[in-house]
Amino acid sequence: MDGKNEKEIQPINWPYMSLASLSTSFAAKLAAVGIIWGWGYMNLSLAWLIAPVVLSVWRKERKKDQELKRLMAQATVLCKEKDIIVSRLDELPSWVYFPDFDRAEWLNKILYKVWPSVNHFVRDLFKQSIQPAIVQSLAEYKMKGFQFERLVLGRIPPKIYGIKAYDKNTSRHEVIFDLDILYAGDCDISFTVGNFKGGIKDFQIRGVMRIVMKPLIPVMPLVGGIQAFFLNNPAIDFNLVGAADVLDFPGFNEILRKTITQQLAARLVLPNKIVVPLTADVPLETLKMPEPEGVLRIHVVQGKHLMKKDIGVLGKGKSDPYAIISIGAQEFRTKTIDNTVDPKWDFWCEAVIYSINSQEVELTVWDWDSNIPGIRFDDFLGRATIEISRVKKMGTLDTWVSLELVKHGMVHLRLSWFQLSNQISDLPAALKETQQLRVTSMSTAVLILYIDSAKNLPCIRGNKQPDVYLEACIGGKTERTVTILRSCDPVWEQGFTFLVANPETGSMNFQIMDEKTGTTVGTMSYNISTLMGRPNLELKQEPFDLEEAGGESKLIISMVLKILKYEPPSSTSDDEDYPNLSDSGQKIERQESTISNMSSSIPPSPLKKQPSKESLQSVGSIASVPGTANISTGPEVPNPIDEEPLIVENAFSEVSASPNLVHRHTSFTSSEGDAKLGRLQLTLQYSEPRQKLYIHVHKIANLPLPQNDPHNIPDPYVKLYLLPDKNKETKRKTAVMKDNCNPVFDEKFEYIVSQGDINSKTLEISVCTQKGWLSSGNNIMGQIHIDLSEIDFSQSVTTWFDLLPEIKD
Repeated sequence: MDGKNEKEIQPINWPYMSLASLSTSFAAKLAAVGIIWGWGYMNLSLAWLIAPVVLSVWRKERKKDQELKRLMAQATVLCKEKDIIVSRLDELPSWVYFPDFDRAEWLNKILYKVWPSVNHFVRDLFKQSIQPAIVQSLAEYKMKGFQFERLVLGRIPPKIYGIKAYDKNTSRHEVIFDLDILYAGDCDISFTVGNFKGGIKDFQIRGVMRIVMKPLIPVMPLVGGIQAFFLNNPAIDFNLVGAADVLDFPGFNEILRKTITQQLAARLVLPNKIVVPLTADVPLETLKMPEPEGVLRIHVVQGKHLMKKDIGVLGKGKSDPYAIISIGAQEFRTKTIDNTVDPKWDFWCEAVIYSINSQEVELTVWDWDSNIPGIRFDDFLGRATIEISRVKKMGTLDTWVSLELVKHGMVHLRLSWFQLSNQISDLPAALKETQQLRVTSMSTAVLILYIDSAKNLPCIRGNKQPDVYLEACIGGKTERTVTILRSCDPVWEQGFTFLVANPETGSMNFQIMDEKTGTTVGTMSYNISTLMGRPNLELKQEPFDLEEAGGESKLIISMVLKILKYEPPSSTSDDEDYPNLSDSGQKIERQESTISNMSSSIPPSPLKKQPSKESLQSVGSIASVPGTANISTGPEVPNPIDEEPLIVENAFSEVSASPNLVHRHTSFTSSEGDAKLGRLQLTLQYSEPRQKLYIHVHKIANLPLPQNDPHNIPDPYVKLYLLPDKNKETKRKTAVMKDNCNPVFDEKFEYIVSQGDINSKTLEISVCTQKGWLSSGNNIMGQIHIDLSEIDFSQSVTTWFDLLPEIKD
């Protein structure tokens, strides 16, 4: 098509403020003036008004920031890729960063054409699926009468930033591809909650959506159906307007926002899917029956050096931390440990995994505070993510993970991957393993249930047809189908997955209920041990008699039983990025043995620019590179292990976080450094796929004592900044070690840095003390600046750095 004939998307013409908005604004200002005047007229202290005024200003500025972000997102969607790359470097498309993503401008043009037709599909989805779920959730807060009145998506379609198709590790009967999608539209959604009316404006959602086309068939349309879902929870944001905005009740607003966000995620995130059948020749069971790939067992052991968020009488106290583990739409929460920054949770949970590729375990840590029921004002203590594919490669992963978006904090996790087997001979090993764990909540099998339909249900309420739904329960977990209105032959066609503690003794209970009266229409119980005697541990589309419903009432279901089976990885060639603890310990011991036999060798430099011959002959250190710290390697040091920069591949894998392991390869050095201020041992690594810079602060050696007061032993800690952005966002800090000149920290930190920016960054590391040092106004004992452009990141580097005097800005 000729570019001149293409229709360009016109910019949005934002409407002027309506008369109602002007009236509301004038009334609010008049009320504020009246309150202040009345306060002064009654001779009351104005100090009582400071807190409400500060809160009002803060909320107003926060709304402005949120509104600006939404407008910028809408402008990004309307822009062409060329304009985005030129003007918005922080919002680059996925294909710029990741070579396996392809451009999708052609798909964006198609979406622009078909977008008006999508309105009808979304309207039906909201009315039939999302609205009943929101009504049920709001009933917990005594809020009734929720109903969507108007649903218009607007004229701005989603923007696809990149598309990735999979050709490996997929079945030949399916096509799988991922879409990096952003929807920042001009939707118009209105709803009612009781007597209140509100609306949703500027709805936005950003995430990676997976499209599965299956099964492939030899006749048109060549594909049996389409599945669409988000692998992980997308970022959702929207603006509540109308009564929800005018009244601006904190509880009312937060409850609505939380409920709508949860229900949208619960319909779009795995294991939930949007299924669109394309032909009647393919049974819906093929598209809608769950297909788990395995089970992930998670043990949240403990946390270390978390942030202090609680305010005490004498200043900042500690925290009351708890952790939330999210895998898609599945969420688990640990118990809350009061008044500590080193909590020991010892929490176990299991999650059914439906997509190993690209799905992640997300851990968020919070400081619990007294809340209004249903509203969380808890303080954020950090987050961390682990790819499930990593755990599958290793079989078992034991790691300390650093918390992101905070200055410091680590969490100890143990994760195990279990594949699914249809051999009943694998059950004894699974039962033995759960008995050894001595955790009663662990499972040994997965039961996949597909509820097809029911036939000939009895009429109730004066020979009227019931509004029926079905509940399936096993081991304390209950799943519920949608409600089919006025039907004695309901068709649900829904699938669920259950974890089973012991298939030999467990049973599945079914109950069909009438929603309006709450009466039981029919029940059934099925012993899972019966399923164990069937071929491949499955039954398909079999009818069962319902009790309390008459002899002709039937329930048609399908079930498949899968046994959990642990198998260690058979090959280590693909697992070098994620070594096992024992393997890595042996590897480091071999490296130490090799280094100990090289006492006369000059250690390799982690810098890209190698030192000159003259500098190698000089006594004391390798020639320093401008902007970096000197790396002292003087031959006078008696133990070569202390001075040898240890090159450890993948030092930021889960192994290097183990304290026992780190201590074996970082023994103390006897050198005080060129400036006589001590030395700091670090590991540096950069991951291009994850766009992350990792810093592992191992220890400090030989900090000096002040000459004027040699008995004043310092309380050292390490502070990091990623220059030139010296602000709170790039500040990281270790724990404080009391009265110690040779502290061992063993803490990891992460920075998200793009590959294009890594060469323009400088890492500033300062060793500080809480006690006065040299002067009352200076607590920095030593400092180093590492120019990251001079570091060779082809492998991780562990080495000693000389502490130098502080460089004043």
